[in-house]
Amino acid sequence: MKKIVILTGAGISAESGLKTFRDSDGLWEGYNIEDVAIPEAWERNPQMVQQFYNERRKSVLEASPNVAHLALVRLEEKYHVTIITQNIDDLHERAGSTNVVHLHGIITRSQSSVNPRLTYPINGWEIKMGEKCKLGSQLRAHVVWFGEAVPMIETAAQICADAEVFILIGTSLAVYPAAGLINYVPRDVTRYIIDPNIPVSSSPGVVEMPYKATIGVTMLVDELMGENR
Repeated sequence: MKKIVILTGAGISAESGLKTFRDSDGLWEGYNIEDVAIPEAWERNPQMVQQFYNERRKSVLEASPNVAHLALVRLEEKYHVTIITQNIDDLHERAGSTNVVHLHGIITRSQSSVNPRLTYPINGWEIKMGEKCKLGSQLRAHVVWFGEAVPMIETAAQICADAEVFILIGTSLAVYPAAGLINYVPRDVTRYIIDPNIPVSSSPGVVEMPYKATIGVTMLVDELMGENR
């Protein structure tokens, strides 16, 4: 089966009603990124940061996968599909995708505040202050903050290097190191870019689809499923 690698960003989740990580005004849900998405913010005010992610988690659990998420699942009938996502929601999994790599963590799990490899499922939408990992440290959202290592980036780079078809959906390629993953895709591989604002300039082998995810993904999946490969 041909290997399709898909890199998704905030644009696909936005159509399920989830706010993009960084809006045009530099805020996320009305908060400065520096107040909720860096380690120093947790050190300054862990209660506020915890509540912020609890509210985001509640929004994720109330959201539903959209037609773009669902369309990507269809590709597994014909291709070996790996989705690498910058998003911290679980909408790909709830849609039915079976091979998803989360670059920036997943908000529906908690992690130790001293060892990010210690992660736990969350019962409901809330992590309470006082809930601790087995090492005795406070649990926090399993989300990679700015300034923290991205543990899955090397795995994702290798996946991209093995791609036979590459699809970029709903991302401006503004956040590194995730933005650099496209450089690992072999030059002779067809690359599709689905976004209302195409984030990279035209080059050979790039098929630009300037649509929002729910339109562009459906179109492309119909095309790929109909091809005789």
